[in-house]
Amino acid sequence: MRAFNRFLGVLAFLLFAVPAVAQNKVPSDRVLEALVKATLLTFNDANVTGNYDVFHAKAAKPFRDQFTPEKLKTTFSEFNKKNIDFDIIAAMTPVYVPKPAVDGDGKLIVKGHFPTEPTRLNFELDFIPSDGEWKMIRIYVKTEPKAEKN
Repeated sequence: MRAFNRFLGVLAFLLFAVPAVAQNKVPSDRVLEALVKATLLTFNDANVTGNYDVFHAKAAKPFRDQFTPEKLKTTFSEFNKKNIDFDIIAAMTPVYVPKPAVDGDGKLIVKGHFPTEPTRLNFELDFIPSDGEWKMIRIYVKTEPKAEKN
């Protein structure tokens, strides 16, 4: 009986430890691409429609506590005013520079761009583990003219 209880204890530890360990690793390429695209496309939808409720709801709690949907609308008003719509990224593969990593605080740091034309979409996203998944806690998005090759 004692061995069985020990087995149950080890099994319980493994069941609860695996999700925690998985959150300390960079997700697979497919999962990472889906995470980046879902975040940026939800952000794009918010900018196009002027409704930031869904974007706000999908963010990590510390982000939601700091930024209301109304504050997000004000902060990102230039995207809406300039009619910036980058939904084309759904069909593109992101380029990560540098390679995504989990920092010492457990945040997933993802920086890079999509090779959109005529301007390039640059992004910096930070995610934290929340409710068993990565949730966005910081976003920086910028469009800029694509660098010409000489």
